[in-house]
Amino acid sequence: MSYSTIDHLMMARALRLAQRAAFTTRPNPMVGCVIVQGEDLVGEGWHQKKGGPHAEVFALQAAGDRAKGATAYVTLEPCAHTGSTGPCADALIAAGVSRVVAAMRDPFPQVDGAGFDKLRAAGIAVESGLMEAQARELNRGFLSRIERGRPWLRVKLASSLDGRSAMASGDSKWISGEASRRDVQQWRARSGALLTGAGTVLADDPQLTVRLGDDSAFLPPLRVVLDPGLATVARGRVREGDAPTLYLHAPEAKPPRGLQADHVAVPVNKGRFDLDAVLRLLATRGINEVQVEAGATLAGAFLAAGLVDELLLYIAPVLLGERARPLFDGLHIDAMTERLRLRTVDSRSIGGDMRLLLRPEGTTA
Repeated sequence: MSYSTIDHLMMARALRLAQRAAFTTRPNPMVGCVIVQGEDLVGEGWHQKKGGPHAEVFALQAAGDRAKGATAYVTLEPCAHTGSTGPCADALIAAGVSRVVAAMRDPFPQVDGAGFDKLRAAGIAVESGLMEAQARELNRGFLSRIERGRPWLRVKLASSLDGRSAMASGDSKWISGEASRRDVQQWRARSGALLTGAGTVLADDPQLTVRLGDDSAFLPPLRVVLDPGLATVARGRVREGDAPTLYLHAPEAKPPRGLQADHVAVPVNKGRFDLDAVLRLLATRGINEVQVEAGATLAGAFLAAGLVDELLLYIAPVLLGERARPLFDGLHIDAMTERLRLRTVDSRSIGGDMRLLLRPEGTTA
């Protein structure tokens, strides 16, 4: 398929529009739409929040009568079913657009080609695949949940130059600088869940909340604590505030009498949580992206299980020495041929630190 310069420019704009709702659309995907008459942009919009109008509706409202005979650029296949809103394919047909260019097909079972079929049946020219890689990257969490049955998993870490995550005592405040800690809040805000272990709750007493420090709208992520014996349900700041908290525990754990907290038993194999089962449980709750903020043991367990999709690593220009704790435990790599290969997706300076976004080789959105 050959696309014009205008096609590329308009789809790029639609993708930028979609990104504006990174903190508010979940569990729905981020979607942007641009309506173009000739070379004139006549309407645009994005899906702003679950239950609200979809991107196409906002764009068509802005375009009005100028949508007739126009081209609609949309970052995801228009829906063909009635959910919280009516089918966007029907809205495009009613508006009289002549061409729809989509970045990608929507794998959601109630759509999955049905939107394209409906548009074509109405005589509208449909093209798909323009900037698909960028569209998949944008919605990698949603696509992971729908296509793989589990959320996209990101592990957030802070380390010294010599690869240490905490002192031998467990003290890790603060390896990274203030600018990095502010930057983490943006990543938290786009996450559906923030996951940690009971050891981190007992040692560090984290809040695991989003603190943006401005008027940005966001949905509070679910706080998830892996606590086999429910040792932390009566303590810790992770229980406080408006964000919900879920405790995942071993099947044999006995919840305290009168426990009000949300808790679910998950399988345990050889004394360790079945981490794949943990992620699949979270997917059933509509979680698209999970950000792990935990110690070396849990971070290493996710990595060893092959469940890590990306590492968000903040490297501070400090040295902690050989007695400090490593980034990961339990990898058991004995030969160079067994090393885990990562590729750098993004690298940039954040204050005085370096931020790396890394993915295991072979991992794609």
